[in-house]
Amino acid sequence: MEFRNLQIGYSMKNKNIYTLGINFLHSDSSACIFENGNLLAAAEEERFTRIKHTSLFPKQSILFCLNEAGILLSNLDYVTVNTNPFSSIHKKLFYLVTNFSSLKIAFFSLLNSKKKIKLKNLISNIDLNETFNAKIKFIDHHISHIASSTFFSNFKDCVNLSVDGFGDFSSCSWGLYENNKIKLDKKIYFPHSLGIFYQSLTQFLGFKSYGDEYKLMGLSPYGKPIYKDKLLNLIHFTDTGFELNLDYFLHHKEKIFFLNSNGQFEYKNIYSDKIYDLLGDERKPNDPITQRHKDLAKSIQSVYEDVFFHILNNLHLKYNSNNLSLSGGCAMNSVANGKITKKTKFKDVYISPNPGDAGGSVGSAAYFLQNDLDFKISVNNYEYLGKGYSNEEIKKIIQSFNIDKKYFYNYMDFNELFPIVCKKLIDEKVIGWFQGKMEWGPRALGNRSILADCRNPKIKEIINSKIKRRESFRPFAPSILEDHTKDWFEVNKTIPYMSEVYKIREEKKNKIPGVVHVDGSGRLQTVNKKNNPIYYSLIKEFYKITKVPIILNTSFNENEPIVNKPYEALECFKRTDMDIIVLGNWILSKEIL
Repeated sequence: MEFRNLQIGYSMKNKNIYTLGINFLHSDSSACIFENGNLLAAAEEERFTRIKHTSLFPKQSILFCLNEAGILLSNLDYVTVNTNPFSSIHKKLFYLVTNFSSLKIAFFSLLNSKKKIKLKNLISNIDLNETFNAKIKFIDHHISHIASSTFFSNFKDCVNLSVDGFGDFSSCSWGLYENNKIKLDKKIYFPHSLGIFYQSLTQFLGFKSYGDEYKLMGLSPYGKPIYKDKLLNLIHFTDTGFELNLDYFLHHKEKIFFLNSNGQFEYKNIYSDKIYDLLGDERKPNDPITQRHKDLAKSIQSVYEDVFFHILNNLHLKYNSNNLSLSGGCAMNSVANGKITKKTKFKDVYISPNPGDAGGSVGSAAYFLQNDLDFKISVNNYEYLGKGYSNEEIKKIIQSFNIDKKYFYNYMDFNELFPIVCKKLIDEKVIGWFQGKMEWGPRALGNRSILADCRNPKIKEIINSKIKRRESFRPFAPSILEDHTKDWFEVNKTIPYMSEVYKIREEKKNKIPGVVHVDGSGRLQTVNKKNNPIYYSLIKEFYKITKVPIILNTSFNENEPIVNKPYEALECFKRTDMDIIVLGNWILSKEIL
């Protein structure tokens, strides 16, 4: 330990330490870059390849991160990966010895491990003119999840919980963070998984694509939990967690997914035929959604929450800490997240802007830097870590796009721009909003967003007809001035990452029908001047005119990853019926402004 610290002290006096974190061979491959303990940049590969949820090697994300840090491949000191092929190795071997039917699954897992171990060759090939000498560190999947949240939470101590499908042979992991150290006390191992429970039933409801769980969550408020008793045949409570009834699942018997040419995971049905005896026929993807499907969605969400809160209540009892750091793919269940402080004794909850696998790139690097190199982890603005563009760069892109031949465009100072944008929102216009650095994570948080007037009761249909063309049951989110949150929602806290759903106050619902879900809730984003001064000022101008401190916010895309570059934003503007687009200080319109 003493020798290590002497080395680091010497290094820090003479050079900065550059650490690249990557998520690879999981969905949503990504990369990030740290200078010492400072997180400089992060991005998901899908934003560059335009392929949703790709798991391909994040070459373009890595190049972006190196460019943002102003370094070459040869300047890297460490590379961290959010997986360790040797994690839980004894559990893996014991399972295989006692479950010969899983040998095919094990073989595929070994192939993935081989690819991870050969990572040096993949990174070296990014730039053949550069010498790659960085040391590669493999960090446990769930530790990476937890570190991506905990080290950015400002908690001095907290309970850590990571819940997802599977990673490094486990689906759930928990422990305590104190004295700047993460300690894991327990894991729930393959084949039991709360993520698999939710994903399989998402498939049963006809939502077959990877990442469709949010559709089930959005559908659930339309139903009643009348199938809970039946669903409890699929999952059982244990003293501290849960177990699946494996008779209803296939993931432990056969390989349930494959990678297509784009690096996307495509899944066969995870559930076995036995589920039909319990729940009846599945919904096919193009079938109409009936009340039965809505009731099933509500029942699934309800059982998920019961298991989730059972785990949390046991953790609070075990550790007696009021702070919770939540991570893993299941931390995207914003409906459940919004109930934590009511259903458990936790008083404060932190969820990162990117709690899923993509966020593990940051978590793996952060854990290694703080745990092994004693760096204090910090970040200037966690939610905005992608590429930004200057007004001059945007101007050149507009001119090269020949947009001026078809549309009206102009450059304006923000004090002139904000009132015009607000007036157009009030006039039922749908506006593409492209500002600053791209968001880190799956949510559009006011930099790559489509904006509209939340007061318009028809605005959801207008947006879907003009751009989104998505399921009618899915709600749009409200962005609210942070200091007005308690006046409009039944909560008073900072929620900058759109990670929690709360009830809208009864007397306010009729004022903002465009963002009120069927159960009277909204997945809110609180905006303050520090985290996003431009977006904050726009909403404040809207509030000044309308007395409503909320704007409808949805992601800037059309059945594709969220736009990254101005050119992609202009393409989306061109091919849809979007009325106006604002890129930096440039405003473009399909009619005279």
